[in-house]
Amino acid sequence: MSRNSFGVGDPALSVAALVAGMVSLQCGATFAKSLFPAVGAAGTASLRVGFSALILIALWRPWRRSLPLREAGWIALYGTALGLMNLLFYLALARLPLGPAVAIEFAGPLAVALVASRRRSDFLWIGVAVLGLTLLLPIGTGDGLDPLGIALDLGAALAWALYILFGQRAGRADGGQAVSLGMLTAALVVAPFGVAEAGAGLLAPGILTAGLAVALMTSALPYSLEMVALRRLDRKSFGVLMSLEPAVATCAGLALLGERISAVQGIAIGLVIAASVGITARSR
Repeated sequence: MSRNSFGVGDPALSVAALVAGMVSLQCGATFAKSLFPAVGAAGTASLRVGFSALILIALWRPWRRSLPLREAGWIALYGTALGLMNLLFYLALARLPLGPAVAIEFAGPLAVALVASRRRSDFLWIGVAVLGLTLLLPIGTGDGLDPLGIALDLGAALAWALYILFGQRAGRADGGQAVSLGMLTAALVVAPFGVAEAGAGLLAPGILTAGLAVALMTSALPYSLEMVALRRLDRKSFGVLMSLEPAVATCAGLALLGERISAVQGIAIGLVIAASVGITARSR
C-alpha cells in the first residue's frame, strides 16, 4: 500500500489522535485494574471483551454476509487468540505493574516482526529486546516482579503473536465481519472464566456500567482514534509511535495507580521500546 493511500497529511493531528488513543487504552487498563477486587481479573476481562463484541456486532452486523467454512475457521482461531490474549494479560496485570506488563507483552509482536525480517542488522534489535526482557524476568534481576505474573504475561505475548498471524488470514474475509465475529468468539472463550470467578456479581448494575466504560476506553475509542491516525500516517511512522505504548502505560500506572517502578525496570522498558522502534523503522 502506498504512502498516499493512507491520506498522509496534517501529521500533528495524526500524532495527537494516536497518543490520545494510547492514553485512553492505558487509562482504561488502570480503571479495569480497579475492578479486580470486585469481580477479579477474569471477570473484568469477560466484561471488556463481551461489551466490545456487542458494540462491534451492532456496528458491522456480520449476519448480512454469508461466511464460507474456511473463513469461519480462521476467524475462530483469530478470536480464540484474541480472547486468550485479553484473559492472560488481565490475569498478569493482577500481579504486575502496568508498565512492565505492557513491555513484556510486546514480546509477541516483536517476535512476529523479527521472524518476518530478512535483515541481518535486525539481530542487533533482537539483542536489545532480549536484554530488556531479561532485566524484567526472574532470570535477570527480576526486581520484585511476580514470577507467575510474568509467566501469564508471556502467555499473553504468545497469544498476541498468534492473534497477528491468524488475523492476517481472517482479514482476507470481510474486515468488519472478521473483527466482529472474532470478538464474539473471544467473548465466548473468556466468559466461562469470568463467570467462574465472579458469578452473578458480573450482572450488578454498577459493575455492568463500569465494564461498558472499560470496553469503550480500551477498545472502541482507541481503535477509532488509530483509524484517524492511519488515514494521515504511513504504516512505518504509525508503528514507531505505537512502540511508545509501554512508556504511556508506565506513566498511567504511576499517575492513576501509584505504581512506581525501579530504575532497572525503567531501563528494561526503555530497551523494549528502543527495539520496537528500531525494528519498525527498518521494516519494509
